[in-house]
Amino acid sequence: MCLILLAWHAHPEYPLVFSGNRDEAYERPSAAAAFWSDDPDVFGGRDLEQGGTWLGLTRGGRLAAVTNYRDGRTAPSLAPRSRGELTAGFLSGSTEPRFYLENVAPRGADYGGYTLIVGDSRGLYGFSNRDPTIRELPAGVHGLSNHLLDTPWPKVSRGKERLAALLTSGETDLVNGLFRILADRGVAPDAELPDSGVGLERERELSPAFIAGERYGTRASTVLLVSRRNEVVFVERRYGAHGEPLGETSQRLALQPRAALPPGKAAGHTV
Repeated sequence: MCLILLAWHAHPEYPLVFSGNRDEAYERPSAAAAFWSDDPDVFGGRDLEQGGTWLGLTRGGRLAAVTNYRDGRTAPSLAPRSRGELTAGFLSGSTEPRFYLENVAPRGADYGGYTLIVGDSRGLYGFSNRDPTIRELPAGVHGLSNHLLDTPWPKVSRGKERLAALLTSGETDLVNGLFRILADRGVAPDAELPDSGVGLERERELSPAFIAGERYGTRASTVLLVSRRNEVVFVERRYGAHGEPLGETSQRLALQPRAALPPGKAAGHTV
């Protein structure tokens, strides 16, 4: 994903309010959000090139999402492993979220730059292979684009403000409001743009919440709500070149939270 906006224990009904845009080359093959045939406990989209995911949720309440880290000053290199396997590994396993991040942190050089969010009903944690700190997210509103968690890039700051204004809304207004935030194609003023080393013109192109380019842009917008009754609303809208709508998936499910394994124990898929 390239934009994540979430509220953690900040809404009276939904402990987790999550929204995000996945930006990717249009030619990269991917599957719509669904339960995975090789792991029916996992619901999410699928990268058909490498087999991982940008965002997923399990029936047990485990959540994982990843964004890439943009640094045009570093010479590009082909990382040996896909960032999408970091999310898939957490979703398919049982390890406690912080310990999972402690386990993957030493292998940061195996992946391109990323920031990873993993968690369950007890806590959300973030880690980037461009920063050694594992961070537990406090209650409140958070945002992430192609840098570190809560870096105040224009679409992150604006998105957080707009999300905060929705936090007394019921389900319908909340879902619709989140999709309006994700659909914003407004370009940030030059004075507010970050300098991530890709040049001013590219910074402008990448500054909207919703990107609609020739070969690269927002492929999916997702809204995810988890209620205090462990009921989930998951809505994914998919797009093609220039933001052409391609379809929508809507799923409701009841979570069945499971106990995490203690530190030092691992089960399921590892990376």
